[in-house]
Amino acid sequence: MKSRENTAGEAPDSLVEEETIKQLAEKALFPVMSRRGKVYLHPAGRGRPTAEESRKIIEDLKIEDADRCRELRKRIGELRAASRESRPIRTWVRSERPRERLQRNGPETLTDSALLAIIVRTGMEGVDAEELGRRLINRFGSFRALDDAPISEICSISGIGPAKAVQVKAAIEIGKRLLRERAGKKRRVRNPSDIVDYVAEYYGPYLRDSRKEIFSVIFTDIKNKPLHHVEVSRGSVSASIVDPGEIIREASLHSASAVILIHNHPSGETEPSSEDIRLTRRIIEACSLLNIKVLDHIIIGKNLEDYYSFSAAGLIG
Repeated sequence: MKSRENTAGEAPDSLVEEETIKQLAEKALFPVMSRRGKVYLHPAGRGRPTAEESRKIIEDLKIEDADRCRELRKRIGELRAASRESRPIRTWVRSERPRERLQRNGPETLTDSALLAIIVRTGMEGVDAEELGRRLINRFGSFRALDDAPISEICSISGIGPAKAVQVKAAIEIGKRLLRERAGKKRRVRNPSDIVDYVAEYYGPYLRDSRKEIFSVIFTDIKNKPLHHVEVSRGSVSASIVDPGEIIREASLHSASAVILIHNHPSGETEPSSEDIRLTRRIIEACSLLNIKVLDHIIIGKNLEDYYSFSAAGLIG
């Protein structure tokens, strides 16, 4: 029987072994021997070989015992380490790590990708956490777009699984709730400018990118201090159905003296439609029966500066 190195057209055993080990390193496959003495290939990544592929690899590499498994795992690990495009953050100089930079200089000094690196915590083989953060920013362009993206789309980025996607979503939600807390500290709204600022902070992060039209109401006391918030309608991309009677019932329930109406236009345009104007008049008439004042009706558009105030426009006296 002739050896491989003497057989015409076949590569020497050493070359076959090197090429096979290189392929295992690329696919993150490591030989392991079970307690019963069975050899199999353990996938550290997402790829899993077929039974026939595994059998051929084990045969080509002559994997017959645990020592051979350990030897090959070491060689595969060394190859993967040598081929990494970036090192894990834990191997960086401490002063350059995102967490340490934040502790030393404050969160405002970090790039978007560095902040995301702290959120996702770990990278993947050949890609550190900050590179994953960079991929997220490059793909979506902004935190706002990232907030609007479904988890399934975030997970389409290599290295981002459901756990990391959920962590990112949770962090963004904390930021949005921080704005609501800040808005909630306002003791009263005195004029249209105060109302616009309050609505922008409290509702803006949730309504600007909504694909549906949402109608909400703020109920205030006699000093125009916000008491309660109610979403009264969630409609289609172009309209919502609002019952003035429901607003009256909620106002009575919370002993409100005045209300502020808010809704968004998914199109981004803030100019009120004829239906918006008619609805506002109907609500004003219904509220007047119980001496409840409508302070304003704010339409929210796509950006902070995109809004329409019925009061500022003279449509509410």
